Amino acid sequence: MKKLFLILLISVTNFILAQNPYITITVAQDGSGEFTSIQKAISSIRDFGPREALVKIKSGMYHEKIVIPSSKHKITLQGENKENTIITNDDYSGKTDVLNEKMTTFNSYTLLVMSDDVKISGITIQNTWCNKGQAVALHVEGDRFIIKNSKILGCQDTVYTGGNHSRQFYENCYIEGTTDFLFGSATVVFKNCTIKSLANSYITAASTDQSKEFGYVFFDCTLIAKEGINKVFLGRPWRPYAKTVFINTEMGNHIVPEGWNSWPGDKMFPDKDKTAYYAEFGSKGEGGKTENRVAWSHQLTKKEAKKYTIENIFGDWNPGMSNK
Repeated sequence: MKKLFLILLISVTNFILAQNPYITITVAQDGSGEFTSIQKAISSIRDFGPREALVKIKSGMYHEKIVIPSSKHKITLQGENKENTIITNDDYSGKTDVLNEKMTTFNSYTLLVMSDDVKISGITIQNTWCNKGQAVALHVEGDRFIIKNSKILGCQDTVYTGGNHSRQFYENCYIEGTTDFLFGSATVVFKNCTIKSLANSYITAASTDQSKEFGYVFFDCTLIAKEGINKVFLGRPWRPYAKTVFINTEMGNHIVPEGWNSWPGDKMFPDKDKTAYYAEFGSKGEGGKTENRVAWSHQLTKKEAKKYTIENIFGDWNPGMSNK
């Protein structure tokens, strides 16, 4: 009996510990926390720590270019207020870096997440370089990434969801951009997000790997646009097997009747309309009228739509939200 009690006690203790961060760090520009820099706070965290490390970020404008490397896993960035807790930078493709080399799209980020099990909430992530080329605000390649109640602001290529094996979950987020501002090969769910187009262009440019059943899936989102914008496509395939599905999404009248674009003129990957998978179910609003969608896109039946669940999309990972 004593042995059983001891085993039970250890199990309960381990469960309680797993629910709480092993370290909490506060970042504040006024000096009231342990650090005034978010990057310095992240760098101070033990590599491959035992469980969640919580970084609380007080309101302020943080002019930083931040990297969460693969060794800094299980980190949570918790902003005080998404309207006033802002991480901002202005790097862009073609800009000369400190080594006198030109940046590319993939190192133009404001925030780069390389590690697994990173969570973000209550923060604005911004790249202020606009309308002059590719400039990423958020670049994520780690697995089991969650961002909630946050804003991601940019123009071209705002969010790069990289990595064939990366799974990412965006909930109650506001995201804006101009061209291909949601792009990449990761498996991603957008839930209850507001997505604003700032130019007549394309929202998504998925590059889903051929081996993956799911690419981008939008649940209960709202698509809006800047005043005067009236010709926006839901997506175009960056690579041949791009997969993007909108479910129960409110679409403004800026969405063109044909919905999707095949990216014609791509000499490296021609005829992508034959391999890409673009679909909708329950689209609403002026832009959600589907009778004139391109012939190679799909309107899901109720039976087909039922396979789009968090469990099916993410497999053994549950980010704490269902699509019900």
